[in-house]
Amino acid sequence: MDVIQATEGKTTFFVPVQDNREQFPPGTAPVFFNRRMELNRDATVLLLSALKPSDYVDAMGATGVRGLRVANECGIPVTINDRDPEAIPLIEKNVARSGLPIEVTCRDISSLLSERSFDAVDLDPFGTPAPFVDAGVRGCRRFLLVTATDTAPLCGAHLRAGIRRYFAHPQNTEYHSEVGLRILLGFVVRETVKYDRGIEPLFCFAREHFVRLNLRITRGAQAADRTIAKIGFVMQCPSCAYREEQPGMFPTSATCPHCKKPLDPIGPLYLGKLVNDEILGQMQDRLAGCDLGTKKELTKLLTVCREELPLSSHYDYHHLARSLATSPLPIETVLERLRSAGYAASRTHFSGTGVKTNAPLPALLAVIGTPDKKGKIPSQKE
Repeated sequence: MDVIQATEGKTTFFVPVQDNREQFPPGTAPVFFNRRMELNRDATVLLLSALKPSDYVDAMGATGVRGLRVANECGIPVTINDRDPEAIPLIEKNVARSGLPIEVTCRDISSLLSERSFDAVDLDPFGTPAPFVDAGVRGCRRFLLVTATDTAPLCGAHLRAGIRRYFAHPQNTEYHSEVGLRILLGFVVRETVKYDRGIEPLFCFAREHFVRLNLRITRGAQAADRTIAKIGFVMQCPSCAYREEQPGMFPTSATCPHCKKPLDPIGPLYLGKLVNDEILGQMQDRLAGCDLGTKKELTKLLTVCREELPLSSHYDYHHLARSLATSPLPIETVLERLRSAGYAASRTHFSGTGVKTNAPLPALLAVIGTPDKKGKIPSQKE
């Protein structure tokens, strides 16, 4: 195949020539490489440089770029695997160029992870990771990293596909990106706890075209039980923006206090916190001295994720402003008014117009629908 040289971070490698005239250039090459996933790979390198696993497997290597970068930029022993024999010569070419002692294997990942274990397992398939999560859980000792690019099924746009793949009922709400991440995380939880293991989210985030989970696997029945306790549903009103959390593996009926209509259950999904603040702090410290192509984006992402409230959904305040037939205020004004009324409020990385708050819906609508500070906003004490 024809290849060209590319560089990410401190690593140079070969990738197949793509037809940039096509709508999706990565699909035109014999071995897959998506330049738009650079932030995902940068985040992986940054995270693993802080976690320092004893070894790491890039389970679906393709060109091998992710594994190459982990070996070169983190100094971690790496295995790069791909089941496609056509990908192996390119991986070996890249490994030879690097001069690093990287192991290359050509195996079905389910078979490989049934025979061997790795401190960190990275699942980055094309599309859904659902068929590979069970093997990933069995084959990892401490860290499981999962990417999904099938955001339409996860977010409810392709409802039946989402139900089939993740044994959950998503819904295409205005906070659909968070639904997708939490649906995927809930699926991984259910695949993990059957082995008497639990999960701790370290850095889970969503971008326009993918969802990324970075998890620590914890061991023991008690760890599994603690994890199960964070599974539940977001109960969404079909007529208005009201929603509420409902813990548990099975939803019970509930009614919207405003519309008096039955709430629709979204899930099961993960209701808990999506990041580990200490780990994100370490990543921020390391990022300051790094030369990464997406450094500016990562800096913003880490900052917002650390400030984000650990609530299971967010409001698109532009969407709410339209429903009130009013122009949206600056987001900082919305946040400041909510905090002044005694509520917690933050931005969210899921959307530039997203707000997370523990304020009841009437208080949030009062904030958004009041063009100046003269309007009465119900406080938390009232």
